[in-house]
Formats: sequence, structure tokens, C-alpha cells
Amino acid sequence: MIEKSEQPDDHGHAHVSAASEGNLMRVMIALVLTGTFMVVEVIGGIISGSLALLADAGHMLTDTMALALAAMAFHVSKRPPDGRLTYGYQRFQILAALVNGLSLLAIVGWILFEAVSRVITPRDILAETMLVVAVAGLVVNLVSFVVLHTGDQDNLNIRGAALHVAGDLLGSVAAIVAAVVIIFTGWTLIDPLLSVAVAGLILKSAWSLVKRSAHVLLEGAPEWLDIARMQEQIVAAVPGVQGIHHVHIWGMTPQQLMLTMHVSLDGPVDSQSEVIRSVKRFLMQEYGVGHSTIEVEIDGCADN
Repeated sequence: MIEKSEQPDDHGHAHVSAASEGNLMRVMIALVLTGTFMVVEVIGGIISGSLALLADAGHMLTDTMALALAAMAFHVSKRPPDGRLTYGYQRFQILAALVNGLSLLAIVGWILFEAVSRVITPRDILAETMLVVAVAGLVVNLVSFVVLHTGDQDNLNIRGAALHVAGDLLGSVAAIVAAVVIIFTGWTLIDPLLSVAVAGLILKSAWSLVKRSAHVLLEGAPEWLDIARMQEQIVAAVPGVQGIHHVHIWGMTPQQLMLTMHVSLDGPVDSQSEVIRSVKRFLMQEYGVGHSTIEVEIDGCADN
């Protein structure tokens, strides 16, 4: 049985829609905060000459676009299924999460390149200006992160947006530390070195997001699911079921699981429909599978 937090919602589309609206509102708040302060940080980075600030500003620029993409994904995903996209538009959220992850990887590459350049050719830094801007950035990023972190963390779109803001949060902390060190010691190399450290942390989160998004897009089975054990449980729990094969399970999103399977019966039953209902009920209650297609077989598999 999956954990409660991992189960898709089973209270209907109204609850899903309400959750989506809440996630959209959180993303919009973070978008306004991030976009507004990005301009301040760009100006502060240019004036102070700090790579840590410019790196964070560049990251915030990507965040602004990523948050806008996330907001658009929530809006588009609310569209009902149609003749061309019969499953609806929920998968658009996963595409947005993948783009967000890839953009984070690009930002990491830029930070590393610029850091090497700064180590080779050190630049003067106005540490006091850098400190003021970095502290303000920390406050803004902290508010944005808290807003997003209270959303649905199983939603890859929200998770991707939160990871972007978390990267900004780390960037602000690094800039504050660098500014304090420069003020008291004059050691300007701390600026690019801390930028590299932040880039390493962002890289880990970005790779995780890209990996999870790609797994969903490749129709991969949920990582927590033991398919063999699930088959054994169904055979033991549903009377008349002899075996199960041709199992395919995937998710439109991590919260919306879908499944197809062939169910072999050990002989004639009073009602094949009741067997199907029993299997579907088991799948929903024990594994949170909201959409399943069951093919019942008595005289062998038709595909053979």
C-alpha cells in the first residue's frame, strides 16, 4: 500500500481543481516577488561588481521565466480532454517541470564559466552595496520559498518552481557571506568560490527534477511500486482471479496514475463485471490508481 501522501486524490475533480487553483496562486505570488526583485539585483550586481549577485540575478531571471511557465502550465492543465488530447492537458505540467530543470542546468554552466573567469581575472567589489542587496534578496526569496513550499510538493510543477527559488535563496546567503568576508578581509576570491558552491547545490536539485520529469514523460512506473507484489495481492484478494499479466502502469502526473492489465480467471464466474469492479476497487484503495482498464480472460490470452 502506498503512503497517504503519495496517493492521488480520490475525491473528484472539484478537489483537484481547488488544489490546482491554490498552486496557481502560490506561483503567481512568487512570480511577482521574484520578477520585481530581479531588476533590483541586476542593478546591485552591476554597481557592486559582485559575481554572486549577478549569478543570483541571472538565476532569478530564469526563475521569472520558469515561474511564468509554471503558472501557464497550471492554467493549461485545467482544460478538459478533447478529441485530440483524450487524456487532457495535465502532462503539460511535466513538460514545464522538465524545462525548468534544464534551465537550471544552463544557469549552473554560466555560473561556473563566469567564476573561472573571475578567478583568473579578479575584479574590485563594492562589498557594502553587495551586502545590502543580498540581505534584501534573502528576505524576498525566503518569502517566495515559504509560499511555494506550502503547496503540493508531489506536484512536479510546484516542486520545480520551489527548487528554482531555493537556488535563489542559497545564492542570497552566499552573497551575504561573501560580502561580509570581503568587508573584513578584502579577500575578493570568496565571491566566485561561493558562487561555485551554490552552483553545485543547484546542480543536484536540477538533475533530480530533470530525472523525475523524464521518467514520467517516458511512461515509467512509479518508483515506489512493486508490480510483482501488486499482482500477487490482487490474486489473493479477488475471488476467481488466477493470474495477472501484461501489466502497464504510468502516470499523466505523479498524482494521476493509470493502468492496464490482463486478468486470467480460474474458470467461469457469475459476473465478469463484478471481478473487474473488485480489481478496480482494490487498485484504487491500495495503490491510488484512479484510471484502470482491465481485460478479463478465460480461455487464454487473446494477444497470444
